[in-house]
Amino acid sequence: MLQGVSFTADMADNKRMKTLGELIREVRTPKGSLREFAKKLKITPSYLSDIENDRRVPAEEVLRRMADLLDLDFDELMAKGGRFGEDADRYMRRHPTVGMLFRQLAAANLAEDDLVKLLKKAEELARNKADNK
Repeated sequence: MLQGVSFTADMADNKRMKTLGELIREVRTPKGSLREFAKKLKITPSYLSDIENDRRVPAEEVLRRMADLLDLDFDELMAKGGRFGEDADRYMRRHPTVGMLFRQLAAANLAEDDLVKLLKKAEELARNKADNK
């Protein structure tokens, strides 16, 4: 999510429907050229072009730099790129139930609103666990 900017419901839905590349290009364009941004990211312009045209998914560290430079939510970029991240990958290997849960979610084909409710519940569980430590 863009930090520090409020969205109407329509704007948020429009942003949610964009691909990773479309979102990055849309936010990057008013801030400068593809070449300038690629230089700030320490990647080649052709690599950035491939990302913006959804031909490549950037590595986790590149997504983190993009999120920082564009004031975008890192977790959202990771999700749009289909990446879980190294910590999540390790967690899933230690807890196979996570994979089962993900497969059930995919099979149920839940609406975005239902997924947001589940995400909020997971955040609540994490807060409760942290509070009980």
